[in-house]
Amino acid sequence: MTFCKSAICLAITAGFISLPVLSATDSQDDIEVITVSSDFRQQSLQTIPSSMSVLTTADIEQRNAQHLEELIAVSPNVNFASGSQRARYFQIRGIGERSQFKEPINPSVGMIIDDVDFTGIGSIATLFDVSQAEIFRGPQGTRFGANALAGMINVQTNAPTEDFEGAIKVDMGNYDSYGLGVALSGPAADTVNYRLAMNKHVSDGYINNIHLDRDDTNNRDELNIRGKLAIEASDDLTIDLTGFYFDFNNGYDTFSLDNNRDTYSDNPGFDNQETMALAARFTYEGFDNFSLISILSAADSELAYGYDEDWAFGEYEWRSDEPEYQPDPCITATGCLAEFDGYSSTDHYYRDKSTQTIELRALSKAGSELFNGTTNWVAGLYFKQDDEDLLRQYTYNDGDFNSNNSSTTIAAYGQLDSRLSKQLTLTTGLRVENRQADYKNSDSFNEEADDTMVGGKIVLSYQASKDSLWYGSINRGYKAGGNNTDGRLADQFRSFAPEYLTNYELGYKVSLLDNNAQIRTAVFYMDRTDMQVKSSQTIVREDGSTEFIEFLGNAATGKNYGLEIDASWQVSDSVDVYGALGLLESEFNDYVDAKGNSLNNEEQSHAPAYQFNIGINYQPTEYWLFNISVDGKDEFYFSDTRYYYGDRISKDDLTSESVALLNASVAYLQDNWQVKLWGRNLTDEDYANRGFYFPNDPRDGYTAKQYTQLSEPLVFGVTFDYQF
Repeated sequence: MTFCKSAICLAITAGFISLPVLSATDSQDDIEVITVSSDFRQQSLQTIPSSMSVLTTADIEQRNAQHLEELIAVSPNVNFASGSQRARYFQIRGIGERSQFKEPINPSVGMIIDDVDFTGIGSIATLFDVSQAEIFRGPQGTRFGANALAGMINVQTNAPTEDFEGAIKVDMGNYDSYGLGVALSGPAADTVNYRLAMNKHVSDGYINNIHLDRDDTNNRDELNIRGKLAIEASDDLTIDLTGFYFDFNNGYDTFSLDNNRDTYSDNPGFDNQETMALAARFTYEGFDNFSLISILSAADSELAYGYDEDWAFGEYEWRSDEPEYQPDPCITATGCLAEFDGYSSTDHYYRDKSTQTIELRALSKAGSELFNGTTNWVAGLYFKQDDEDLLRQYTYNDGDFNSNNSSTTIAAYGQLDSRLSKQLTLTTGLRVENRQADYKNSDSFNEEADDTMVGGKIVLSYQASKDSLWYGSINRGYKAGGNNTDGRLADQFRSFAPEYLTNYELGYKVSLLDNNAQIRTAVFYMDRTDMQVKSSQTIVREDGSTEFIEFLGNAATGKNYGLEIDASWQVSDSVDVYGALGLLESEFNDYVDAKGNSLNNEEQSHAPAYQFNIGINYQPTEYWLFNISVDGKDEFYFSDTRYYYGDRISKDDLTSESVALLNASVAYLQDNWQVKLWGRNLTDEDYANRGFYFPNDPRDGYTAKQYTQLSEPLVFGVTFDYQF
């Protein structure tokens, strides 16, 4: 059999034979350097003075990860919340949104895929033909601005190649899951290379709807198509073009009155998305003193999301002649009831979201440094237009609710990298950003917001040797303020101010044992001011059912601090081990919620005190590769609500449970094809990523209690990869 030497063949094969941090090749001394490319200048992961993780092709292939949510546990102090069928929002170091309903929001964690801003719709983060995902922890106020208060996720897909190559991926798994992926790449002309990738993924999902006698009401039906062109327009100008098409038609039937995977919904929800996006990057090297980069992007998304609010089948009765529906007859404190009358309600949201960005960036060339040749420089301008139209159809509204939120962002930034000595470098950055927003809705609410925000960084890095780096940094991030639009809110809850965050960080990175082991550590302290936190008010209807009004407000201050460690060790030609650990403490300071309850010194939500990942690769022969890993996470609060009608809620009713998940894969490798058996959550642990505390069950007289959205159970399957 002919050995395949094409780039895509080697990339896919590396997914089976490489380390998550160190990519092994034929020689143990030949270590592939992981390059971080989403900062202003490319640097290796070991030399960039920042706490971050890079999730590589190896990580994706070992987990058979279809989506970022299935892989995010590899990165310390990073969490997610579904907020819909897929993970839509991510939290870094305990900071980040968890859901969106009718209110406009300003995300704390941004997401960029191939230069296109997909912030706030993380459900789009599928991983077929992805080269790596870079996760920056901590504010990125200079580089990314307002959407990077807590950090940034940058996903990069594979680039076009000069030689023709292709790959096919076929996978099948439990829950009637299957997928097909095809990638083709090569020359289209002497100066033009192309890449085309298509992936279809289908699954029935993990829910059994008893009322409808269906097991596909929480299904996944996801298609993504991507095309790329790399054009050498001249000796000085290169043009990179990317086009996306996403079409997701997923179910959303995940909440159960019994807090398990059995639902009774008669109107199962949906989570659909159709997105078209384009990006163009122009790199011009014709100037003597600097390179000029221009990035243009546009994305238009139609987002449809809805659910069965009562989680049951209309104005139902629980009948004794249908034992599968029959609850404990003495479940309530008021006595035994033979039947229970319920209510019927659905809540549907339809959004049309469009985003356009323009960025112009100049980077100094060698020989044009400032201050006697000691200082590289970067200067740039940024523009973003964001428009979002919402239609809400809700049973208890008198009519449809409509809103429009339009915002314009303009920013200027600069960065200096000053070589103070052969080993010591000082980096200073500054970004000034203005955001103007205009919001109006069908309730005759019209409000404008105008925020000017300043962020930046000071980083001192010391290259103690070619294998070790120390750094200390102060970073300031921000996100814009806005308005709460529900007319039932009191005036003092109708608007909120920008939030600021200052991050103090000390890090150490070292390569050991002839580059066969690497360790990256960081300790951090984050000081938050004017924190934007979600609160809620509960309205009880005449029939006993309830409706929540959620809104954002500014807490006084808060702090988040902790430790992050990434490490890997290639023990021998056949064994390598890797791991990551995140420790986090978070609390509110001087915070009183909307109902007058003090949350001073309380933990912040979605901020587990620890997270860890540990794994091992074992390759006894050139044909077999075994991987086993464990992901762990401490309990965490689901929301910032701690009281119900003035009464303190038990912590057990507000938090998740700690969990450890076992994952494994076995791969058989050939020159240009591989077969892999894989499984995630092998012990079938039930664990939640989203939770609420409120009354919704007529069987217990609408008693308030915890309801959770469960993450994926045991999933397993087989994957076949072929390269040509």
